[in-house]
Amino acid sequence: MLKEIRIHGRGGQGGVTAAELLAHAAFIEGKWVQAFPYFGAERRGAPVKAFARISDQPILVHSQIYNPDYVIVLDPVIYKFVDVTEGLKKDGTIIMNTAKNPEEVELKNWRIATVDATGIALELNLLVAGTPVVNSAIIGAFAKAAGEIKLQSVLKVIREAWPGAAGEKNARAAELAYNRLIKGW
Repeated sequence: MLKEIRIHGRGGQGGVTAAELLAHAAFIEGKWVQAFPYFGAERRGAPVKAFARISDQPILVHSQIYNPDYVIVLDPVIYKFVDVTEGLKKDGTIIMNTAKNPEEVELKNWRIATVDATGIALELNLLVAGTPVVNSAIIGAFAKAAGEIKLQSVLKVIREAWPGAAGEKNARAAELAYNRLIKGW
């Protein structure tokens, strides 16, 4: 079954890399995948989108994702400026980087899961130019919330992407997020 994921974040948070890692994790599990960014006139800090598709069958569509099954929100306040729920399927799930519990999130009528990925990035000193990089943590959270990929696959692709100490630190972020995710359903 085809599952579509849209990632919302800000330039520099690792949204494009998150989509690629998510797709790679699904690929090593034998699934068909796509991952791609949406680029406009973005710059560091500007809102950005990235997309991923996961399927048990070959993926024949090659367009932007307009009706995702999952929305991943990397920036805890971006939903106030960007409609992250646009096109989200009726039974869709939002995985949000926030210190809030799901019932505290202002977005209603959706399945909400939350994790403080920023807090995890700060705890582990995962920073680029002083900005917390939350992509590894959020992919760990996605693995738990969605159940579409296994945590072990996420850890494997993270360690491949960043060998050595950096990979271990990013893998730890994914594990912490997996364990700290709060489902609102």
